[in-house]
Amino acid sequence: MDAWFGHQHPLVDYSLASSAPDTLSMYLTSVTLFIGALASGLASAAPARHGQQQRPISNIQLGPRPFYLVDQMDDSSLKSKLQFCSERRNTASDFSISHRGAPLQFPEHTEESWLAAAREGAGILECDVAFTKDLQLVCRHSQCDLHTTTNILSIPELAAKCTEPFSPASADGKTKASAKCCTSDITLAEFKSLCGKMDSSDSTATTPEQYQNGLESWRTTLYSPGCPKLHSHAEFLTIVESLGLKFTSELKTPEVPMPFTSASEHAAHQNYTQEVYAQQLVDEYKRANIDPSRVFLQSFLQDDILYWIDAEPDFARQAVYLDERVDTPEGYEGAVASLADLAKRGVKIMAPPIFALLALDDSSDDGNGKQRIVPSKYAKAAKEAGLDLIAYSLERSGPMERVKADGEYYFSSVADVMKSEGDIYEVIDALAREVGAKGVFSDWPATVTYYANCMGL
Repeated sequence: MDAWFGHQHPLVDYSLASSAPDTLSMYLTSVTLFIGALASGLASAAPARHGQQQRPISNIQLGPRPFYLVDQMDDSSLKSKLQFCSERRNTASDFSISHRGAPLQFPEHTEESWLAAAREGAGILECDVAFTKDLQLVCRHSQCDLHTTTNILSIPELAAKCTEPFSPASADGKTKASAKCCTSDITLAEFKSLCGKMDSSDSTATTPEQYQNGLESWRTTLYSPGCPKLHSHAEFLTIVESLGLKFTSELKTPEVPMPFTSASEHAAHQNYTQEVYAQQLVDEYKRANIDPSRVFLQSFLQDDILYWIDAEPDFARQAVYLDERVDTPEGYEGAVASLADLAKRGVKIMAPPIFALLALDDSSDDGNGKQRIVPSKYAKAAKEAGLDLIAYSLERSGPMERVKADGEYYFSSVADVMKSEGDIYEVIDALAREVGAKGVFSDWPATVTYYANCMGL
């Protein structure tokens, strides 16, 4: 406030000092009210504390990773373009889809992870949906991953309820440590009592505590202290709605027989079919009064997509068929052959893994002695059928220098040209400009957000 005393402030007309006392008094009162209003506005603009109602995020922060990746690129027109965008202000983009939040560094499907993804400019946030013992929808990447993504094995009374309790590794190393804990093993209240953690396990562990370690060196536990809270799907809707972003909910394929018969006294009914499960997901959106145009339902099961097309056409217009049929050569060919018929049946969006959309052109190079990345047979067939495409998932693969040696999944079709971290942007560029993908799932949305803003997507 020193600027208001002893110095002339630009908001004050000091010529009024010679005016009548009442005039000066009224003027200074108005200035005081202005300052109060300004202070109030600044206070209301302060970031919400954990657990409080969030607000839309306009100050997108990408951090150093996108710039590091660009610096690692081979010299090219793409690199020059991305470098040129380094000082621009970025905004959220629907091309940047958050996969589980931002689980490269934050425990997946926690509020912390979703907020990190929103801050990084993801226009669409994801909740993978599973059900609990009392038939409530919750956010987990797999129905049966609680042993690797939560602290359930550290809570004896809940660990005892796991489908397969913890089993230690044998002394001779021939038997690996194992466990299997599912959302359907526990109630919603029990689920929400757990703490989220980075997805990891140690197959050499001899205790439950050791088993919950084993995190890859290129991830981090820096943002995992305390107890990152788990959430129901309904709570996810509230969080994303408050941020003003779009929603994508994936109906996870059950790992228990369906219909599921719950032993819980709190279960709504005992005939929990796949169709009831699929409808329950849509009903939660309806109860939250969320417009279907902001929703991208997902499933790996074709029957789920067809159910939504028939029963909930408004929500089905943006339903995403996650296509893992491409995981085998025979499945890939069958998937390509089916795309035209799927489009006729009403499917609008296909989402295979990244490798299924890309191929290498043996007859040309990119100017740096590497084969050029081009659209795959799948990508061409989808375009011919009038289908939109989304790719999954970026930033899950670890160091690019290990991609080929490790037989890495997501980049397998272009592994021969993945030499450095910067090649990630060659892949994003091929997906956007060559394939025409409408979006890319990523474990670190900032990487995709930077490209989207630079290219005006």
